[in-house]
Amino acid sequence: MPALRLSARAALSAGLAVAIAELVRLPYPIYALIGAVIVSDLSPAKTRQLGLQRLMGTVLGAAVGALVSLFLPPAPWTIGLGVLIAMFLSQLLHMPAAAKLAGYVCGIVVISHSGEAWSFGFYRLIETILGIGMAVLVSFVPKLSPGNEATPQKS
Repeated sequence: MPALRLSARAALSAGLAVAIAELVRLPYPIYALIGAVIVSDLSPAKTRQLGLQRLMGTVLGAAVGALVSLFLPPAPWTIGLGVLIAMFLSQLLHMPAAAKLAGYVCGIVVISHSGEAWSFGFYRLIETILGIGMAVLVSFVPKLSPGNEATPQKS
């Protein structure tokens, strides 16, 4: 049952990511959880591909949000401008799959973390890497992989 395998992968990845984030006292373990769930896939290769896109979007969004926060006050128009810049840069850098993520990360930085934007961006990156890492590791668990069920051997 693919739906159950995918759900199990995401659940295990998220649980491990949050446990490790809390163990090392990262400030925003929710981002480790989000990273793990969003990139979980039945295919290890697809999980890595989704993880790379998520990582690129996180880096770009956090950087744009931090830069915007240096020069402009947190306001609705500033958030809109930051989202526009982050998403447009994603497209210009040939990373369309990272565009929406870059936009929302930028918006979060500007609206909620403008005073400590670089610190938030750093922790966001670490937590995202942790979540992606757990999803990639779990993607290699054979019992949770599609097509890896034991098949009877012919004698």
